[in-house]
Amino acid sequence: MTKVEVKELLDGGVHFGHLTRKWDPNMAPYIYMERNGIHIINLYKTAAKLEEASQALAKIAASGRKILFVATKKQAKDIVSDKAGNVNMPYITERWPGGMLTNFVTIRKAVKKMATIDRMKKDGTFLTLSKKERLQVDRLRAKLEKNLGSISDMTRLPGAIFVVDIKREHIAIKEAQKLNIPIFAMVDTNSDPRQVDYVIPANDDASKSIDKILSHVTDAIASGLAERKAEKTAKDEGKDTPAPKAEVKEVAKTEVKETAKAKTEAVEVKEVAKAEVVTPVASQEEE
Repeated sequence: MTKVEVKELLDGGVHFGHLTRKWDPNMAPYIYMERNGIHIINLYKTAAKLEEASQALAKIAASGRKILFVATKKQAKDIVSDKAGNVNMPYITERWPGGMLTNFVTIRKAVKKMATIDRMKKDGTFLTLSKKERLQVDRLRAKLEKNLGSISDMTRLPGAIFVVDIKREHIAIKEAQKLNIPIFAMVDTNSDPRQVDYVIPANDDASKSIDKILSHVTDAIASGLAERKAEKTAKDEGKDTPAPKAEVKEVAKTEVKETAKAKTEAVEVKEVAKAEVVTPVASQEEE
């Protein structure tokens, strides 16, 4: 996991906040100064908070839980879909589906509907529909793909959510709070940081700033996933080592079985032999 450099954050314009008249007083601890009517974020605090959040996210990823990324604003969409996709994490970049977390069962049903349509296309059922029905099914599939395609692998509630712009994504924040799901977020000077568990004070409007923060975050997640993979490999190797013992047991069992079989065959041969000896004697006596 790479260390956060303040200069790097400065180059990305992470320090630019909102106009002073739009500020939220709860962000005061993270504000360094005011310049030309704009608040400047304290990047040393941003670096420390980003480090803290990255470590927590790495742990969640290492535990095997998913982290849901939420960013529906124009300048964040592509960055989030690219970065989250690279580490195989679910994301929402279109409209937030109401009840996405609180009514997860219904959302899963919609995702399963997509899988059903795909199955229909594979097994040929789709072709038995009329032209109008096929068109309707195609439209439904496209709509579901657009809104839920990125979360099709999320079979249970996420271990955490990462939000860009908590003011815009207030519904997602409320749902996560209701279910006690940890919230990680980029928080600008116009937002209330008390709603978030892991605050990363940063400019959430500039794509360059969003890119910088998300790069660090996804790197941390990737290191967590690599750690999990290494542990799994070590476990599997550990399971493989006692294999020779098992093999020896199997061989021994086979040998015992074969010996028993040989003994049985020997007994049978003896019985047959006895029968052959007795029979002629009996026949002689009869004569």
